[in-house]
Amino acid sequence: MLEGLHQTKKATASGWIGSALEYYDFFIYATAASLVFPQLFFPSGDPAVAIAASLATYGVGYVARPVGAFFLGHWGDTHGRKNVLLLCMFLMGLSTMAVGLLPTYQQVGWLAPALLVTLRLIQGFAVAGEISGASSMILEHAPFGRRGFYASFGLQGVQAGQIFAAAIFLPLARYLSDDAFNAWGWRVPFLLSALVIVAGYIVRREVAETPAFTEESSQQRVPRAPIVEAFKYSWKDMLRVVCMALTNVIPVVAGVFAAAYAVQPGYGIGFHKDVYLWIPVLGNIAAVFIIPFVGNLSDKIGRKPPLIVGALLSGLLSFGYLYAISIRNVPLTVLLSLLMWGVVYQGYNAVFPSFYPELFRTRFRVTAMAIAQNLGTTITALLPVLFTTVSPPGSTHVPLFIGSITFGVTAIAAIAAWTAKETYRTHLKDLGDPDAHPVGKPEYDRLRAEAIADTAVL
Repeated sequence: MLEGLHQTKKATASGWIGSALEYYDFFIYATAASLVFPQLFFPSGDPAVAIAASLATYGVGYVARPVGAFFLGHWGDTHGRKNVLLLCMFLMGLSTMAVGLLPTYQQVGWLAPALLVTLRLIQGFAVAGEISGASSMILEHAPFGRRGFYASFGLQGVQAGQIFAAAIFLPLARYLSDDAFNAWGWRVPFLLSALVIVAGYIVRREVAETPAFTEESSQQRVPRAPIVEAFKYSWKDMLRVVCMALTNVIPVVAGVFAAAYAVQPGYGIGFHKDVYLWIPVLGNIAAVFIIPFVGNLSDKIGRKPPLIVGALLSGLLSFGYLYAISIRNVPLTVLLSLLMWGVVYQGYNAVFPSFYPELFRTRFRVTAMAIAQNLGTTITALLPVLFTTVSPPGSTHVPLFIGSITFGVTAIAAIAAWTAKETYRTHLKDLGDPDAHPVGKPEYDRLRAEAIADTAVL
């Protein structure tokens, strides 16, 4: 028992640190795509076109995700959770570091955005296996009754990675002149990704493969084609995950479109770069503290209630958040960011790392979650281009139009969650079985109390 709990904590730490490092890479790109890439990698004649093109390169990373999900999900279900996480780390670290070495449009013309798109495709391919692999590893190591709590730390690492990304940009944007920042300052966060390769390998090599996968492998039950079994047995739940993953529209609105809306001259709002960079930092700091509490709550009341409430309320708050930016009210913008992104959205964000893998069997868990989740997030990542088309620079009623689209998307996610089967009281070996029966609430509470007590001993 104690050895199992030690492995649970190692797996959780690996998921946290690995996700933080990998999503640091992913989100420094998102930040740069909003703040500097329109000026550096695209023709400067039409600001609206440059902004839309830059945000499109952000979306391109998500286009590669379904391909990466297929390959990396297959790798995780056939070669193990640990191996796929190491592969993701190396691909992400090398491609992100290379972005920091790229020439600009003024230096090499259209070759610059072409190289940028290529590296973004590699980034998207690599990150496609991170959350599904890390979530499955933590879930399969976690004690019964504590899966939601431990799995939530993987997403806490994602939020920490976003904090690191913005925190690296903050002093650079604050203390460098615009010319210096555009010339070399923006490259620093990308080049620091060299540390990701070293740190990620050191952390993840120490974690043992999960007992669930080891058992499948020892009994020669590892499927040759996990994707075939995933679609055969769980296509309905995969479709639900695609729809639930549309809740990712909230960080897309808060961290990508709203950054361009607030900062880019074409919209005329005029937030300074370093002022706006504090908004996601503060929201993510709040999220880091809230995520484990929501994960623990999902072990008490179930996965569906916090996920549904988080999706709907964060969609509603997007109206107020964008309105606060439109009236140039920095304190109100920060407050609504804390509520929408830092607090309410975590009802979804803290729960899906346990809920999604719990919907699927061990044999194809990583594949099913990776493909379905990444299809959903790919759709939301393309929304900034839609947003800039519906509400281009110079247009009015931006908060109303973009807020309406955002709320409509989160409503679809909430409906999908409502139709899904509750999973928190189902044993690991029975997950994904449509005929499985959950443990009775009194027995579940007893087992959960024992797991908490055992954890406290360590």
